[in-house]
Amino acid sequence: MAKNYDIDQLDRQILSILMANAKMPYTEIAKKLFVSGGTIHVRMKKLEEAGIVQGTYLAVDHAKLGYDISAFLGIYLDKSSLYHQVASALSQIPEIVDAHYTTGLYNIFARIICRDTDHLRQVLHDKIQPIAGIQRTETFISLEESIHRPLNVVDESDG
Repeated sequence: MAKNYDIDQLDRQILSILMANAKMPYTEIAKKLFVSGGTIHVRMKKLEEAGIVQGTYLAVDHAKLGYDISAFLGIYLDKSSLYHQVASALSQIPEIVDAHYTTGLYNIFARIICRDTDHLRQVLHDKIQPIAGIQRTETFISLEESIHRPLNVVDESDG
């Protein structure tokens, strides 16, 4: 399958349903969209092959698992050219769950999940700050996540 697969409104509807509930069976999606289960299966296979669907994930409440600290980390690099080297080192730290190469004040903006502030301090001091190429970091502890939702990929005008 070519990487330039053009998605249509049915593909968008399938994606929208699965982004809201990834556990929904293809047969149930098919009933909602008035197509066959086979159509959903074939469409999903094409979306995966095109790289549009890159996997499925289980959303969990980290706090209920004992990870009470969610923080964001602004990372300044010595040189922008060190991005790939630093990103590779950051990827080895399990507490870092997201990292982005950004414009603006920071070269990298990352999200980190820790058990408590002691754990956060230990990860910052022992794992992140010693990475060659990191000049300094700024940490922002999240007090509450107020919005967490999938992107609306269905064109309202095509409804």
